[in-house]
Amino acid sequence: MAPAPKLDITVDKPTPYTFDLGLLLANDPNPLPAADPAVPQEERLSAVARDGAQALVNQLLSTLPLQSTQAGVLLDLPPPATALPREKPLPPAKEQTKWEKFAAKKGIKPKTREQRRAKATQFNEATGEWEKTWGYKGKRKEGVVPDDWVVEVNENGDKLDDKKSGAAAKKRRKA
Repeated sequence: MAPAPKLDITVDKPTPYTFDLGLLLANDPNPLPAADPAVPQEERLSAVARDGAQALVNQLLSTLPLQSTQAGVLLDLPPPATALPREKPLPPAKEQTKWEKFAAKKGIKPKTREQRRAKATQFNEATGEWEKTWGYKGKRKEGVVPDDWVVEVNENGDKLDDKKSGAAAKKRRKA
C-alpha cells in the first residue's frame, strides 16, 4: 500500500476563520463544498474538518508563546472569549419552606461548622485531649447513666447481688 501524500499545512479560505484559543475553537463561516458525485460526502466533510484543525494548530503555534520543559513543550492558553450557551435553562428558584421564612423573619442563622464541632467535643483535663461527646466512644455514655440503672436495695439500704436481686424481686412479686 502506498503511503498517503502529505497535505499542505497552509489553509486558504475565501472568508478567514475566527478563533477562540481559550476554548480551542475555530469558526468557519464558509459554506460546505458543493456535492460532487465522484467524492463521497464523508471525504468532503473530513477534508473540511482537517482544514479547520490545521488552521487552529497554525494559529496556536504562531500567536502563543511556547515553553520548553522537561515534561515537553507547553503552551499557555488565553482565557476563553466566547460565552458558551447552556443546554438547558437555569432551574427556577426554590420556594422557601415555612421554617426558612420564620428563620429569616426572626434572624435565626444555622450554626457554623465550628459551633457544631465545639458542641460535639469536650476537653478531658485528665488526658489533656479533646474527646467526642456523642456517638461512638462518646463520653456522655460513660458515667452519666450507670449501666445498672435499676438497683434493688434491701431493707438495710445495701445493694443486692445480681443473683440475689433476681430472687428477691420474684419473692416480692409473689407476696
